[in-house]
Amino acid sequence: MEKFQKVLDLYQKHHSALGYGLVTLLTAGGERLFSTVVFSCPCSATWNLPYGLVFLLVPALALFLLGYVLSARTWRLLTGCCAPGARRGCGAGLRCTLVCTQLSAAAALAPLTWVAVALLGGAFYECAVSGSAPFARFLCQGRDPSCVAQLPLVPCNQAKESEVQNLLKELRAQSQVLGWILIAIVIIVLLIFTSLSRCLSPVSFLQLKFWKIYLEQEQKILKTQATEHATILAEENVKSFFKGSCPKEHYTPGIKDWQQISSLYTFNPKEQYYSILHKYVNKSEKSQSIRSAEGDALFPVFGFVDSSGINITAEI
Repeated sequence: MEKFQKVLDLYQKHHSALGYGLVTLLTAGGERLFSTVVFSCPCSATWNLPYGLVFLLVPALALFLLGYVLSARTWRLLTGCCAPGARRGCGAGLRCTLVCTQLSAAAALAPLTWVAVALLGGAFYECAVSGSAPFARFLCQGRDPSCVAQLPLVPCNQAKESEVQNLLKELRAQSQVLGWILIAIVIIVLLIFTSLSRCLSPVSFLQLKFWKIYLEQEQKILKTQATEHATILAEENVKSFFKGSCPKEHYTPGIKDWQQISSLYTFNPKEQYYSILHKYVNKSEKSQSIRSAEGDALFPVFGFVDSSGINITAEI
C-alpha cells in the first residue's frame, strides 16, 4: 500500500510531464503501427504523392485538432462565448488570441512527434517524393533516361535499373535528415519559449511551486464541495417531488457567479490572486466584473491556471 501511495504521489507531482511523455510514446507507437501494418505505397506516378502526403500530414492534423479537444482551456474559452448577450471587449479579444496561441503550441506536440517519427522511418516521405515530378527530375539529373518513369517504383523495389533503385537510400537519408532537423527545431523553440516565459515571470520560482500546489488543492476541494452540494440539492428535490412538498432552500451560485469564475485568468501584481475563484471571493462587490481591471495582464508562465477544472477533459 505504501509503494502504491508513493507511485500515486509521484504521478501527482509530475503528472504534466508524464502526460506529455505518454502522448509522445503513443504517437510514436501509432506511427510505427501505421507504417508497418496499414501503409502500402501504390508505386504509381499518379498516386504516390497524394498517398504519401495523406499518411504524413492527415494524422498530424487529426492529432492537432484532438489536442484542442482534450484541453480544458479550450472549453473554458469557448463555453458560452456565442450565447445571446455575451460581450467581449478588445482586451478580452487580445487575451483570447494569446490563449489560442498557447493552446496551438501545446496541441502541436503530438502532430510534430508524428511527423518527426514518420520522417525518421522514411516510408511516407519515400512514397510521396517518388511520385513528385519536380523532385523526380531533380533526383534523376545525369542518370538513366528512364529514371523519371521508374522512380515511382523505387519504394516497392521494382525499379529495373539498379542505379535508379539505389535512389531509395538517398530518399531515406533525406527523410531522416529532415526528421532530425525538425526535432532540433522543436527542442530549440521549446527551450527559448520556456526560458523567455520564466524570465518574464513576475513571481519567483518557489512562489510558482506554491501556486501549483494551491491550484491542486483548490480543485480537489471544489470538486468535493460541488459533489456534496449537488447531492444534497438532488436529494431534496427528489424527496419534495415524491412527498409533494416544497423543497428547503439551498443557496447555489447563479449564472453570473459561474460565468465570473469560468473566465480567463489575468495576473495583477497589486492583487496576487492564485485563481479566478480566489479573485472572485475576495472582491468587495460581487456585482462588478472581475474579467478585466487596470493592471491585469496575461503571462504565458501562468497558463497552468486556466488548465485546471472541476472535470477532467474526458468528462467534458
